[in-house]
Amino acid sequence: MMHYDLEKQHSKGKLHAIERLSLLLDEGSFQEIGSRVQHSCSLFGMDQKKLPYDGVITGFGKIHGRPVAVYSQDFSVMGGTLGEMHGKKIARILQLAIDCKCPVIGINDSGGARIQEGIHSLAGYGDIFRLNTLASGYIPQISVIVGPCAGGAVYSPGITDFVFMVDSISHMFVTGPNVVKKVLYQDIDKEALGGSSMHASVSGVCHFRTTNEESCFGKVRSLLSYLPQSWDEQSSVIRKIQQDSEIRIESSAFLKIPHNPKVSYDVREVVKAVVDDKSFLEISEDFAKNLVIGFAGIAGSTVGVVANQTKVLAGVLDCDASDKASRFIRFCDAFNIPLLTFVDVPGFLPGLEQERKGIIRHGAKLLFAYAESTVPKITIILRKAYGGAYIAMCSKHLGSDFVYSWDTGEIAVMGAEGAVEILFKSELQNAPNPKELIEKLEKEYADTFVNPTIAAESGIVDEIIEPDQTRKVIIQSLIQLQRKEQQILKKKHGNIPL
Repeated sequence: MMHYDLEKQHSKGKLHAIERLSLLLDEGSFQEIGSRVQHSCSLFGMDQKKLPYDGVITGFGKIHGRPVAVYSQDFSVMGGTLGEMHGKKIARILQLAIDCKCPVIGINDSGGARIQEGIHSLAGYGDIFRLNTLASGYIPQISVIVGPCAGGAVYSPGITDFVFMVDSISHMFVTGPNVVKKVLYQDIDKEALGGSSMHASVSGVCHFRTTNEESCFGKVRSLLSYLPQSWDEQSSVIRKIQQDSEIRIESSAFLKIPHNPKVSYDVREVVKAVVDDKSFLEISEDFAKNLVIGFAGIAGSTVGVVANQTKVLAGVLDCDASDKASRFIRFCDAFNIPLLTFVDVPGFLPGLEQERKGIIRHGAKLLFAYAESTVPKITIILRKAYGGAYIAMCSKHLGSDFVYSWDTGEIAVMGAEGAVEILFKSELQNAPNPKELIEKLEKEYADTFVNPTIAAESGIVDEIIEPDQTRKVIIQSLIQLQRKEQQILKKKHGNIPL
């Protein structure tokens, strides 16, 4: 029986590596491999010693009855530092996950590279990064940060698909507070530099933030219920679902959407009214809040949801929102998860700051991600769909299979107010009653250019639908698209503007 120093972790307010695996995996399903691996060579500056399982527990288990590969670093063994054999154990489990076509979950709690082993520590990280990259788009990869994760160690989670962090105990940074203070003379604590709040709301590195470890591992299990085992397996929501595809009419949710395009609403209420009951799992909810992404069930099958959030910045697209959506779209495309896009967007965010941050480059990522994706794509225009942002939000021009609009849809280069100001500037200056003329011209512009009927007549919108028919239309469209095939130009790969 392996001895684990549980108290050493508990004294830090953290769970032990083996306890974390117990929370994560189905009861009694864990099968450890490599339990006798040790590093017994002479460590620089230390007496020869043996380290139990070299500070990382690796093996296989099940979540919802499906196989997963796992590794869990043990901070109570030499600070969970990564040495030669520690790195080889993680690399081994990554390779086995690839070979077995199952998701891999890494639980990170480590002081970083084991300095005493010199170059062998760095070699271990390199092997892990290479295998993370090979596994990308082949099997789902999840990183759970439940302790320090610093230096080179941060780049494995940075490559993986989803990152979980826990308040107070999770910290990620390339260089820690002491180095920052010494080199840059900036006095900053580890929370501000790399805590869960910062990474969830500012950097966007963290996709899921929780208050404790128990809820964190529960959320990992929830996320996996939406994902396939590998790229060539069909995904479905593993839960009790309605046996029939009943069409739920939730008019109360739709009534919250104002016809006035200047009034905001919570797009998540629209999403929840359309998808299976209580099935929406939002991702990166504290980052780039002007855009909502997440997984949901539609008649029991997983879909990826992308939606403009008018409650924040009127739902405009900016650099962070573009990055957030692009990464998610590419994940869904890699794992054959259909995309459902809800559009209410006034444009890309203007201004000096956005131009300097590279809104051209970041916005191009979103265009590229949608255009490159080959999964079924369904777009619902709720209200505004203006300018380049209309194109970027999975328009017919970027390859959406079906584009539907509510009768509140406004599809145009810009809104009536802005267009009239530009087109009739001189007339308005000389008009005896400018207000009356503006109202007249705005109505004419809206009737001529903004009305969704115009887009429907040209085939840019496939159909104008009633809000309470949205779920039914989506289900029928997904059924139609379930055998979709798309020809791809033969090439090595495209060059997304990273």
